[in-house]
Amino acid sequence: MYDELTEIDIKKMKEEIAYRIQVLRPQLIADVQTARAFGDLSENFEYKCAKQEKNRNESRIRYLERMVRTAKVITDTSSEDTIGLYDKIVVFNEKLQKEMSLQIVTTLRQDALRGAISKESPVGKALLGRRAGERVHVKASETLEYDMVIRSIEKGEDDGSLAISSY
Repeated sequence: MYDELTEIDIKKMKEEIAYRIQVLRPQLIADVQTARAFGDLSENFEYKCAKQEKNRNESRIRYLERMVRTAKVITDTSSEDTIGLYDKIVVFNEKLQKEMSLQIVTTLRQDALRGAISKESPVGKALLGRRAGERVHVKASETLEYDMVIRSIEKGEDDGSLAISSY
């Protein structure tokens, strides 16, 4: 399976990889060497923490490199009056009786607490390609279903302001 990402997603990941390799890796290696000098490694908490941090960095580099290598580059092809990638939408959730502001983003940039939802999520899938005024049915799980009414659509673009997820 390929992750569908935008050119900006890939650019941001490559920038993070470069930072982690060129800046963070040498710092973390130095931290490990400094902590190693404190003595007995079996009881050296600083050494264990420094090694863990170095390993986390290496793991993140491998993850990002794999994402870049396997990515399928996508672009928004929605029309002016339909919901597409990076559009800002105001919807009314009939179950909660609440209006919500959402933005459809790639999976790598999702942040539900800030209203940035993945195009792969049940809500994202239900909204993509729809128009203002339409009612959409969202099936989040076998036991959770609800309807939403699209109140407005503000066309958006990927300006690179949304951070990529940690994992």
